[in-house]
Amino acid sequence: MNKKKIDGLKRTELFEVHKRLGARLVPFAGWEMPVQYDSGILSEVRAVRSNAGMFDVSHMGRIEFDGKRAVSFLGTILSVDVGSIRVGKSRYHLICDELGGIIDDAIVYRLGNKRCLLIVNAGNLAEVLAWIVPRVQAHTGVSMREISEKVAMIAVQGPVAARVIDRLCSSPVSSMKPFSIVETNCDGVPALIARTGYTGEDGFELMPPADSACGIWDTLLEQGVKPCGLGSRDVLRLEAGLMLHGSDMTVTNNPLEAGLSRFVEFEREEYIATESLRDISRRGTQQVITGFKMIGRGVPRHGHSIMSGDAVIGIVTSGTYSPTLDYCIGMGYVRQHFAVIGERFEIDIRGKLVEAEVVRLPFYRRPRPSAH
Repeated sequence: MNKKKIDGLKRTELFEVHKRLGARLVPFAGWEMPVQYDSGILSEVRAVRSNAGMFDVSHMGRIEFDGKRAVSFLGTILSVDVGSIRVGKSRYHLICDELGGIIDDAIVYRLGNKRCLLIVNAGNLAEVLAWIVPRVQAHTGVSMREISEKVAMIAVQGPVAARVIDRLCSSPVSSMKPFSIVETNCDGVPALIARTGYTGEDGFELMPPADSACGIWDTLLEQGVKPCGLGSRDVLRLEAGLMLHGSDMTVTNNPLEAGLSRFVEFEREEYIATESLRDISRRGTQQVITGFKMIGRGVPRHGHSIMSGDAVIGIVTSGTYSPTLDYCIGMGYVRQHFAVIGERFEIDIRGKLVEAEVVRLPFYRRPRPSAH
């Protein structure tokens, strides 16, 4: 895995499979990844919303922690109390620096009493390791190893994902609760399977040995699961109101202005960012992330100015056309008093001011199963 090209881009174990399937490959966070397949991004989005799609997310960083003090150590650098997470469960959280700046958002899985798995964004792996490694070295009773190259990661998302994965596994996964994780056999090989995802749909993330990824991918193809690229994944996550680190938040943002304070346990004295975040909470923030839909015609994009009259009141962090909703949507930071449901402002799209309206996030929620 991670064989390098001349230009330095890494490739996942599934690279040749993507080429065989006609994927358009682009550089992303140091990797050569499929942005879309022949049918196009809109078709991929619709497949995930109505049936099932799969994504190669093996570029994500995977870090395993072990040892008698591993859990308590993680509690000092993650925004949640890892000790309160039951074995077989996981939780979304933030990794902040001492000033409260968001280094990354991630998921931590409790694999055992002394063992945890941390999944971080591909583009932030180096920064996360630079933050964590010195702190691990300063602690006794905790060890860590990066397993990104040894373990592949395939996300299967959509309303029929559970039915498909059940057919591959030695034990049914459809009974798993959201944010739970099990170790079982998948397509004949041992794998971790988590009921997590980044699309707003039900789904699973499969983590088999890297050399088994191609076989599992081909089995999923035979089951009718549609290959999807990073382009549709970005549309899906935005429809679901999920943020992207590097676009919707960076280390210059804190959890309160990013609308993520619910993922911070402010009472924990051992957490490295607690004091700074409490201070920010007392002072308040001048800006806050908000969701909006376009009233006029135009697609908002990262970096577009948000205007009120002649005044710049914020900046767009993400925007796209939503095939599920059939209108354009976006997120961005605005001054606090403009972040009110129903408030209107304009987006500067290549010199043209286009009206938009603040709406509640998420833009899309998956339908609840009907009662019988």
